[in-house]
Amino acid sequence: MSNHGPVHLEGFPASDGIALGRVRRVDWRVPEAPRVTVRRRDRHRELERFQEALRRARTELEEIKRRTEALLGPVEARIFDPQILMLEDPEVVEGTNRYISDNRVTAARAFEWRMLELSELWARTSHTMVLDRLNDLHDVKLRVLGRLLGLPSPWDIGRASDAVIVARELTPSIVARMDPERVRGLATDGGSRAAHWAILARSMQIPAVVGLGEVFDRAREGQRIIVDGRSGQVLIEPGGRDAQRFERRRNRISGWTRRPLTGAEGENGAVTLDDVPVTLRANLDLPGEAGRARELGAQGVGLFRTEFLAVGRHAVPGEEEQYRAYRTVAGTFPSDPVLIRIFDLGGDKFPLFLRMPAEGNPFLGRRGVRVCRDEPGLFLTQLRAILRATVHGDVRIMVPLVNTTGEIAAFRELLDAAKEQLQREGVPFRDDVKVGAMIETPGAALAAAELAAASDFLSIGTNDLVQYALAVDRTNTGLAHLFDPFHPAVPRLVSLVAGAGRSAGIEVSACGELAARPAGALLLMGLGVEALSVAWPSLPEITNLIRGCRMRDVREAAATARAAPGGTDVRRAVEGLLAGPPDPGLSSQPAE
Repeated sequence: MSNHGPVHLEGFPASDGIALGRVRRVDWRVPEAPRVTVRRRDRHRELERFQEALRRARTELEEIKRRTEALLGPVEARIFDPQILMLEDPEVVEGTNRYISDNRVTAARAFEWRMLELSELWARTSHTMVLDRLNDLHDVKLRVLGRLLGLPSPWDIGRASDAVIVARELTPSIVARMDPERVRGLATDGGSRAAHWAILARSMQIPAVVGLGEVFDRAREGQRIIVDGRSGQVLIEPGGRDAQRFERRRNRISGWTRRPLTGAEGENGAVTLDDVPVTLRANLDLPGEAGRARELGAQGVGLFRTEFLAVGRHAVPGEEEQYRAYRTVAGTFPSDPVLIRIFDLGGDKFPLFLRMPAEGNPFLGRRGVRVCRDEPGLFLTQLRAILRATVHGDVRIMVPLVNTTGEIAAFRELLDAAKEQLQREGVPFRDDVKVGAMIETPGAALAAAELAAASDFLSIGTNDLVQYALAVDRTNTGLAHLFDPFHPAVPRLVSLVAGAGRSAGIEVSACGELAARPAGALLLMGLGVEALSVAWPSLPEITNLIRGCRMRDVREAAATARAAPGGTDVRRAVEGLLAGPPDPGLSSQPAE
């Protein structure tokens, strides 16, 4: 690799924060089993060796699960359930036993064959979520083969300090063993924000960027590297000026985060210099994040993603388990709105208990409210749990990927059915729970007036709105340069939705990565969005941004942006409001 200056790579944000450190390359590989046959009378011994390897692998995984639960909580610990279940899956166990008995190969060779077959079978689906299941499978394959072949642990990354782990891909087992005091950040060629290991990284507060495509080939051991888990940028061997800019930004954000909100400051929240309040809420992936979001000044929850209860599970989540999760968040914000999004399944999120048909383009297929229509039993249970949580706070329900008023009407019928069930059983709930439509497609934005008349509030899902407006898959690393939230179509669509909300007298909020970028937050505010919902680590930065601007100026800049002919012009209109020289990541492309 040439050393003629820094290497700048764009990927997808997976875990918030900025890391500066030294490259530590982790090149884990699944070993190849020797091609050895066994005598007929030795088959029984190989079957026993395989069973013993499964038992030891299960013991190891259960210990990792216990340790993860003690450090991070039960939700994160459940990430290891799919791997534990694989060790007793008949497809895995019986298939391997059959190869040992019928083909007279070693347990290692038989297990390798069976896992290769399953990898090829699962990879045939077009659902991108299967990649996470394959990641778990490779982790299990590595663990069992290591036992059968007597190999040292492949998950030990050493005790190097100030390390930024660079890998083609990571696994939950590797990340679970990391020490956040020594591992500063993660950067991978593949992966997604929904990957099990990325969920662990967020819980451990280790910044991470995924989908970089070539970071493993371009980074060398010991090189200086910057990972910006907020913007999705990675710099290898940054110049002095770049390093100083990222360091200043990291220190500034860290200072905001450490400084608690006090007195009137905490009560008033985010208020502009000309005394215009902006509601600032938090996006949550897990219930345990609610307390931290509250400490950082969140005025409620603008997006509580509930897929953690379903994705990667072999069984439908029970009502009581769901109720406890929703109650935890509602109880943390007893006086503020908590917007719970019903399961947004499809696209890149598929639970194992749903037999979803293969689709040529999952993001244009069974997604969001469409799955709700096809799986009423699953969503009836969820709605019962959400309704029960309404007695603990101002809980509201968001319906994803709505395009028509008919979809809202059908959802309300299902909600009424859940209410009738609870009423018959004498279970308390609030009957006036608010229902809002998520505006995530150009069609929904153009029909915002009709959807506003059928809804109690509207929420703009900026990630999907950009994806569908530009016809750019937001998970495709090869198209990252085309995923531009500042394309002129985006502010014009947002303006339509904000206007429809004002006319109907209902709140319009926005969630997604755009709201967490300073330039994006200013754009949304100026276009008339009343409430912003951001990833909880971004709360201090966006709060201080709002306190340092005038709404009058923001609206003028947004009006200029709305009429701008190109994305560069849109950026320029709002970036002029940012004090000082632009920081890296202020207007960079959000991806997930």
